[in-house]
Formats: sequence, structure tokens, C-alpha cells
Amino acid sequence: MIDKNINKIRSDIPNYVELIAISKTKPNEDIMKAYMNGHRSFGENKIQEMSIKFEELPKDIIWHMVGHVQSNKIKYMAPYVNLIHGVDSFKSIKIINKEGQKNNRILNCLLQLKISEEDSKFGLEANSIKKIIFSDEYDQMKNVKIRGIMAMATNTKNKDIIRNEFIYAKHIFDEISAIDNNLEILSMGMSNDYHIAIECGSNMIRLGSLIFGERNY
Repeated sequence: MIDKNINKIRSDIPNYVELIAISKTKPNEDIMKAYMNGHRSFGENKIQEMSIKFEELPKDIIWHMVGHVQSNKIKYMAPYVNLIHGVDSFKSIKIINKEGQKNNRILNCLLQLKISEEDSKFGLEANSIKKIIFSDEYDQMKNVKIRGIMAMATNTKNKDIIRNEFIYAKHIFDEISAIDNNLEILSMGMSNDYHIAIECGSNMIRLGSLIFGERNY
């Protein structure tokens, strides 16, 4: 079913929307089924699990760290991670830059914008994101690149709430990207709300259960 699920999603979304297959807790066999269907971008939320999979699976897989970023774990993903989602502090940006220097890489990341009132959702206020991106300190960093913004909507069946939160995220993204053309990615939308996210301007979605089925615990 993984093949069919990916094909169905691909036919359902615009070509400009990048699909990240969230493979956390899933075995290598499932990832390889998606890989053999031509998919290359996978997301994990635990660095230990992602590092094991990186060692065991084909090296042309593009790995995304989609979980909350713990600053003491950045060094473990720095040698190979493609995009770090969910960065929500300037402290993490500084560490990402430092680890990028050590590995002679430019590490790409997204700043997480808080759009939901839920306590379980991490993120920065819009003004804090602007302060980081337009700061002289960040401007001088050579081994980290903020590629965009990610946001997670409220976990609710009320589509109006979700839509308003995504519209707000797109507004902030447009405001910043009009000044900083390095901002290219607006990552929002998961299995339960990706249609609304794309309607509101998302160009990257993170889908797990719709591809692999329910998560294994």
C-alpha cells in the first residue's frame, strides 16, 4: 500500500509542493518501499533513530530532522542532515553554525513560528524570528542558512481555526521573504490538514500516517 499511498498523494498535490515522508518509528523495509518508488526525502524526530537509518540505508536519501531540536543533539546530525525543522531559539542557530563549521558544511534550517495557542506546540513569535533573521550576528554566520519557516496548526477539527493560523504564517513568511530572498520554504501541513496548508501557501508538507499507516509505538 505504501506505493499506492505515495502515488495518490503525488497526484493530489501541486508539483511545487515538496513531500517529506515522516518515517519515525517505521522499519527500514517500509522506507525502502517508498525509496524504490522514487521517493527520497524522509523525516525523523529522534536523532538516534535517524542516525541508525542513515548508516543502514542508501546514501542518496535526504534526511530531515522534524522533531523539536535539542541543542545538545545537533552535533550528531550535523555530518549528514539536509534540513533541520523546528528551530526555535537563537542559541540553536549558533550551535548549528558551530557544528556546520566543524563538518565543513552549510546546515540548512527552518525557524518554527508559533501559530497555535496549544502549550504542546513549540515556536517563536514573529518578532523574534525577524530579530534573528535580520540580526548582524546571524548575517556573519557562514555555516548555517535559514531557508524558511515551519508552523504547526492547532490539533482541532475546526477548519476555520486551522485556516486562520496557516494564513497568518503565510503572511509572516511573505513579509520576511520580501526582504530576505533566502527564505524559500514554508513548511506547514500534516496528514490531517495538508490540503488547507497548501491552499494557504505551503510548499512543503510532512506526511506520515497517510503514507506508512499508523505510527508504531
